[in-house]
Amino acid sequence: MDKIYVGKGTSKFDVKLIEINVCLSTLPKEHIFEYEGKKYIKLKVQEMKQPDKFGKTHVVEVNTWKPDKEKPAKNEFEDVRDLPF
Repeated sequence: MDKIYVGKGTSKFDVKLIEINVCLSTLPKEHIFEYEGKKYIKLKVQEMKQPDKFGKTHVVEVNTWKPDKEKPAKNEFEDVRDLPF
């Protein structure tokens, strides 16, 4: 799936703070989900190899990963239940 970039940010105070701006108009509605009556979107913030011409040091990307609905979630202990010890 293609990456969906929705903003950029700048590291400040010796990289202890990353200040970001997100364009709400570009947030894809199919990645907004609701939980307990509130709307959320998962985002990833990644450091760029070098700052852009505006001094931005980080990019903000929509986390588009979704679990495969056809595959049941595997229990990490499922395979060891039948062991003889």
